[in-house]
Amino acid sequence: MKVGVRPVSGTASQIGKELYEFGPFRVDAQREVLLRDGKPVPLTPKTFQILLVLVRHSQQVVTKDDLMKAVWPDTFVEEANLSRNIFMLRKALGESPEDRRYIVTVPGRGYRLAESVRLGPGLELSIVAAQHTKVQAQVAETKPWVWGVVAAGVLIAVAAVGLKFALHRSPVLTERDTLVLADFANSTGDPVFDGTLREGLAVQLEQSPFLRLISEQRVRQTLRLMDQPPDARLTPAVAREVCERSGSTAVLEGSITRLGSQYVLALRAEGCRTENALDEEQVQVTRKEDVLNALSQIARKFRIRAGESLATIQEHNVPLAEATTSSLEALKVYSAAWNLAFSSGSAAAVPLVKRAIEIDPKFAMAYAYLGRLYGDIGESTLSSEAISKAYQLRDRVSDRERFFITFNYDRQVTGNLEKARETLELWAQAYPRDEGPGPHSFLSGAPSVAVGRYETAVEEGTKAIELDADSPWGYCNRAAAYIFLGRLPEAQATIDRAFKLKLQTPALLVMQYEIAFLRGDKAGMDRVAAQSEGKVGAEDWIADLEGSSLAYSGHLRAARLMTHRAMDLAQEAGEQERAAQYEAGAAVREALFGNRLEASRSATAALELSNGRDVEYGAALALAIAGDSTRSEALANDLEQRFPQGTLVQFNYVPTARALAALNRGKPSNAIELLEVARPYELGFAGSDDVASIGSLYPAYVRGMAYLAQRQGAQAAGDFQKILSHRGIVFADPIGALAHLQLGRAFALAGNKAKAREAYRNFLMLWKDADPDISVLKRAKAEYAKLQ
Repeated sequence: MKVGVRPVSGTASQIGKELYEFGPFRVDAQREVLLRDGKPVPLTPKTFQILLVLVRHSQQVVTKDDLMKAVWPDTFVEEANLSRNIFMLRKALGESPEDRRYIVTVPGRGYRLAESVRLGPGLELSIVAAQHTKVQAQVAETKPWVWGVVAAGVLIAVAAVGLKFALHRSPVLTERDTLVLADFANSTGDPVFDGTLREGLAVQLEQSPFLRLISEQRVRQTLRLMDQPPDARLTPAVAREVCERSGSTAVLEGSITRLGSQYVLALRAEGCRTENALDEEQVQVTRKEDVLNALSQIARKFRIRAGESLATIQEHNVPLAEATTSSLEALKVYSAAWNLAFSSGSAAAVPLVKRAIEIDPKFAMAYAYLGRLYGDIGESTLSSEAISKAYQLRDRVSDRERFFITFNYDRQVTGNLEKARETLELWAQAYPRDEGPGPHSFLSGAPSVAVGRYETAVEEGTKAIELDADSPWGYCNRAAAYIFLGRLPEAQATIDRAFKLKLQTPALLVMQYEIAFLRGDKAGMDRVAAQSEGKVGAEDWIADLEGSSLAYSGHLRAARLMTHRAMDLAQEAGEQERAAQYEAGAAVREALFGNRLEASRSATAALELSNGRDVEYGAALALAIAGDSTRSEALANDLEQRFPQGTLVQFNYVPTARALAALNRGKPSNAIELLEVARPYELGFAGSDDVASIGSLYPAYVRGMAYLAQRQGAQAAGDFQKILSHRGIVFADPIGALAHLQLGRAFALAGNKAKAREAYRNFLMLWKDADPDISVLKRAKAEYAKLQ
């Protein structure tokens, strides 16, 4: 038998070692590598395959049609795609327009390699087979069984070589590389694809623990540094500059075109500095409804080519229609909401996310994002409702998004901070390099600070900054943890670094104000207040802090006016719950200062605005201190039933409210017993992340009051001193001022008049300009006079 096999075109593979040489170049077909004088020359897979076809047909004309069929066997491509790859190949070979030494264009026909090709050392000629090739075969014998044996041998060879070829393709990225995703070029004329495909591809690629897209926050921050609007379109040129400025590795450029009734999606990865193409993928579908599935396919192909293991791809590869929505229209609106939030704030994006949910009521991540937006503007009840719906639909998201939803459900809905922390730790293990609002930035917030793990919050905030230096959350949470620890210089340095990067968030201004307050810097406080004017989310927050600061020094009338201003600003912005929290804080203040009627009125007004967790707790505190144990206990019972797993509710809020009720009934020992469960948590920062805290260190304050009722001065002094030793946690809460007075009473009971007089003096000095008609002040002056 004599068989001759001659491939005319194709991505042929050869059994054995297939090496070719021409000029200073060596082509290793098996490893898909081009070497020049022993050094690798970067080529995309498609460009390399074109070179391989030309090399195998050295000095022969290969038609354009044969080249396209060989390199893109299963997909229709435009001739422009071939021309671009030929251009890149010429560039890699060092050709110039004036010197076509290697690749010659044959007008109207195709291309040929002008150089003669030598077989490289070790090349063993064998059977060469390829898909989509034109083959001329001469068979000397005509027996059917002989042809079957030959065909079977060829198929086995193709399969073996194809598998070996796939396994030895060099990955184009490493785990250290980062990517910038450009907007898709849409030439279909259908606006439904604008913004939608980029959002969809981001969701798909972010499932990968191997790949790392830079966060949207980082993209928008880089655009600001480029003097571009934060919602600027990421054209390839703009995306490439973002890539260079952010120190990323490559830009991903996508496109969608119409070809008759077909849709062609393409993805190209290009080095942002070298502009060398790293990979090109393409998928073709017949219906618009199949585009999202095609996007999933193209993402999976890229993940394989980028170097991700098949094991992690199989584990984290939820199809886009299941991970987000099957509706292009819903995904388009959702994408627009993200852009609007970056340019105009969270409140502005809420209507768009609601619209996405109307289009697809099973869009889980839209509910989750709505919950996040409501949380940003202080609407915790609405946030909980949206997150609860997302949690019910959590099977319709990717693994990464499921972590996000589960964490927020436990943090916001159940309040179980231990479970929230466990979810974040699992998230960090699965996706250790997540940027932006990821596991490390969340771990530096409530799951750590609410239970007093401030050093952990600092560490996690630092990790978040290292992963994404352009996201504000790591800076905010680390600075807050430093304030809680009383490490003000480090807090200020963190804030300064964020401001230097032009990061903007209300929390940074708030912490500037808190640091100035803790340092006694009145001019600094006034400066921050002036900076907050007209800034949504900051002006009302700072106004409330100004009210708290005024009350801290006994200027109660001025404090009332400032708190009312904060409430008005919040209500004008449509943020009812935020206004309710300000009112509840004012109610607690009035009760502590002895104004029972005003306290009851404010507590009732707050509850009329909202029954949110922190609002109810503030009202319960105020009513209990004012002597209305019945209403206070009803609120405590409601909290206990609504939040059976809530860490703060079960170990801080409810025990404190019930201990106050026990004190009202003359049972201080019962109060002390009720507060034992709070000891492990009482140094935590209690309350909402978005407005001033209500309740930090209140268990210690109430326990001190119970010891005073039992006339145990030394034990009471320990609890009040705990409050004075943690000013960063208490900030301008009224118990921070009143602890001086209560400490004086404790020392007086213990028989230490010198320390008692000192504590009273500290309180009276703090309130030297206080409103004279405050009952607490009148009593304090009378008690101090008796100690003389």
